[in-house]
Amino acid sequence: MSGSYEDDVTAGDCWSVLSSDPDAFLIDVRTSAEWNYVGVPSAPQDARPPVLIEWQSYPAMAVDLSFAARLGQHVLENGGTHESRLYFLCRSGARSMASAAAMTAEGFRHCYNVLDGFEGPVDGQGHRGTVAGWKAAGLPWRQR
Repeated sequence: MSGSYEDDVTAGDCWSVLSSDPDAFLIDVRTSAEWNYVGVPSAPQDARPPVLIEWQSYPAMAVDLSFAARLGQHVLENGGTHESRLYFLCRSGARSMASAAAMTAEGFRHCYNVLDGFEGPVDGQGHRGTVAGWKAAGLPWRQR
């Protein structure tokens, strides 16, 4: 337990829950530039599509102060509740921790950070996506 949100999970554990819990949400909080140039995660066949909502916007990288209200409204308008499991994903895990904490403070009880994010840490050659995270776990994703 992190203290400010429910827990940290691996990308594989997140995928397992998304595959079995139709009430769960995958929320990618990276920037639109990252979605466009790096790719976006795909959801299991019967799961909700991933929610793409920026925690910070490039290039200023200022936190979107309306993030929690906008995401909360999206979850509730799309059949979710304050009891739905929300899984947060960013590049490597920092923005997703902050967004999971923000949504917990907003009253959503089951917020999770996906460890190592979409790309994870850099490898020995300075490349991401090979060591840990969504891509390295071999989970589906696509170019946007």
